[in-house]
Amino acid sequence: MSLVRRNIIANIAGRGWTALLSLAVVPVYIHFLGIEAFGLIGFFLSLMAMLSLLDLGLGTALNRQFARYSMQSGKAQEMRDLLRTLEIIYWLIGIAIGVAIAALAPVIAAYWLKPQQLSAETVAQALAMMGVAFACQWPRALYSGGLMGLQRQVAFNLLSSITGTANNVGGVLIVWLVSPSIQAYIAWFMAISLADTLLTGLLLWQSLPDASTRPAFRGHLLADIWRFAAGMTGISVMSVVLTQLDKMILVKVLPLDAFGYYSLASRVAGGISYVTGPVCAAFFPRFSQLATKSDTQELTRLYHRGCQLMSVLIAPPAVVLTLFSYELLLVWTQDRSIAENSHLMLSLLVAGSALNAIASLPYSLQLAHGWTQLALAVNTAAVLLLAPLIYFMSMRYGGVGAALVWVIFNALFAFVVVYLMHRRLLKGELWRWYHLDVGRPLIAAASIGGLWNFLIPTFESGWLSLSSLVLASIAMFAAAIIAAPEIRSLTIRWLAEPPAEKP
Repeated sequence: MSLVRRNIIANIAGRGWTALLSLAVVPVYIHFLGIEAFGLIGFFLSLMAMLSLLDLGLGTALNRQFARYSMQSGKAQEMRDLLRTLEIIYWLIGIAIGVAIAALAPVIAAYWLKPQQLSAETVAQALAMMGVAFACQWPRALYSGGLMGLQRQVAFNLLSSITGTANNVGGVLIVWLVSPSIQAYIAWFMAISLADTLLTGLLLWQSLPDASTRPAFRGHLLADIWRFAAGMTGISVMSVVLTQLDKMILVKVLPLDAFGYYSLASRVAGGISYVTGPVCAAFFPRFSQLATKSDTQELTRLYHRGCQLMSVLIAPPAVVLTLFSYELLLVWTQDRSIAENSHLMLSLLVAGSALNAIASLPYSLQLAHGWTQLALAVNTAAVLLLAPLIYFMSMRYGGVGAALVWVIFNALFAFVVVYLMHRRLLKGELWRWYHLDVGRPLIAAASIGGLWNFLIPTFESGWLSLSSLVLASIAMFAAAIIAAPEIRSLTIRWLAEPPAEKP
């Protein structure tokens, strides 16, 4: 099994398990904590995403740099010194952000959020605890980036699965058996976040090659990555604004319970990233290595194979979630009010997330070449053009309006940015991306989903509805695989391989 394939399987299995657990426990949290508390959790997740721009691009830079160092000899000491340098910076930033959140908690609770059932004191206390949790979790992004670059993705996902299970299962037990309060939930999240960060850091340090001297802070090593990191910082700022501005506006405009419905839809739609992230994490280090070697032929082959794989994995669940959002929410939550208030937002948010996903590997290819200017320019223009539109649509149509803007932006990003990229990288491969990598698998899955929606009746029984959607998903996966030539060939080859003989 190739390294990329093994990493893809490990990433999807690890993150998929965590995603399933995270989604499974949402109805439990809503039941014990209430929709307002869940909206508060959604606000915290959005705040974390907003503050991730203070990463300064260092996590991705470490990923790329470790992947490049792995192709060179005699870099052990530089790798360890670079990690120690960035590690110190990361912990200081995380602590500073955590202290700032805790200090501003009363102001945010009083002037930004609109709780109707939770008291302002409870909200302020929860936000202060979230600040501590943020500081505990912040350096993990650096450690995970280093492990990705070293191709230690199997071990990383095993650890993430264990800590993710402890977080979700333990969180349910806490609100069920100990205290059904937002403070108790955050306290548990805080403890698990700190343990996860420390264990991930330990795994990374143990994965580095031995060196003759102890690692030390070396400021001059930042010179090798500062330009790329600066570009990533700019991209991160614009990306975070684009992806989180809707939530920052809605949490101010809407009551906290209404924002809770939007947070629920956004969290489910975010499940698409549990497919996108693993695939990009597996391909990006290899893209970086091939770009360093200037092996255009192998890079082209791997690029198209990765893009077709992304389309095959994304299209079926995206079509199901878009066309059958009401049925899925009703089966999942057993709450007709949640399904009625969230299903249209979920359909739109999933459609936008799917468009974002199919453009993610072209984006990874740009970063592998150290080319950050295109994404930065496009995201900056998008912020200037779409920010007023987000505000207007949110004020006029609430969550549905904000979700519609998300679809528009990602449609432009998926097709315009990829077109511009192929004018510089992998010239002559654009039509193949449109036609074979994206068009065929997406049309195949959408056709099956549309026919299924038209021909198969809606069942009153939740289990019958779920069984019908599972069958539809299987049919869409099969159609997408058949429509994608690279994945079809790999599947046929895999099915034709004789089973390995036992020794």
